[in-house]
Amino acid sequence: MNTVKIQNITVGAQHPIALIAGPCVIEGAERTLKIGRAVKAIADRLNIPYIFKASYDKANRSSYNSFRGPGLKEGLSILAHIKQELGVPVLSDIHCITQIEPAAEVLDIIQIPAFLCRQTDLVYQAARTGKVINVKKGQFLAPLDMKNVIAKIEEAGNNNILLTERGVTFGYNNLVADFRALPIMRSLGYPVVFDATHSVQLPGGAGTSSGGQREFVPCLTRAAVAAGIDVLFMEVHDNPPEAKSDGPNMLYIDQLEDVLKDVLAIDHVVRRHK
Repeated sequence: MNTVKIQNITVGAQHPIALIAGPCVIEGAERTLKIGRAVKAIADRLNIPYIFKASYDKANRSSYNSFRGPGLKEGLSILAHIKQELGVPVLSDIHCITQIEPAAEVLDIIQIPAFLCRQTDLVYQAARTGKVINVKKGQFLAPLDMKNVIAKIEEAGNNNILLTERGVTFGYNNLVADFRALPIMRSLGYPVVFDATHSVQLPGGAGTSSGGQREFVPCLTRAAVAAGIDVLFMEVHDNPPEAKSDGPNMLYIDQLEDVLKDVLAIDHVVRRHK
């Protein structure tokens, strides 16, 4: 397996599991930094490599009136400040080609959203930046279909690739996490990420917004780590019910440490047996 380096963090092969975490969307500079600080303190206590995540624009919303975030310019400014304050790599998602150049000036990982994972120009141009590219597998794709996405990134001369599983569409307003996807995508030669919180999302399940079942996040997380992953992705919030996006599937920060302790214990067993 190829390993991927993000600042001083290396993921893949037998390297320790890393954490990507933060709020779904930037809700303001102060609150977003506060959440990042809280997660970093937990990661530092547990000695887990940490990458901060928040979206500057949630372009894929159920409703036109849904909160989308501060936008590209202000959002990247906030992410640059968090990166400096916390001393950690930062990740956010892009939605169109015009966002790539400014995003690459700030982000350590450029994320391709699941619904856009087959957009050739977006994937290829993002890869040309040389940044780490995290591609979320579309809810409509089989795991092996990601080989074609990988080929587009490699064609741009970039081997800094992460592949994320975030559940597959199963009936109306429901996702299912198929854990066969993790070893299948890993067999394609790149580190695999499990998105534990979007996997419990109920897309459009609340009518004009998505619902979610955060009570299943710890269960799916333990199962994914047991199946073998390189990075755990979780959206967290100090008070999810008042979050402006994806609150029903985000994890309370005060629950995070106990979940991560289980993650470390299971990951230790999995890596020892491998």
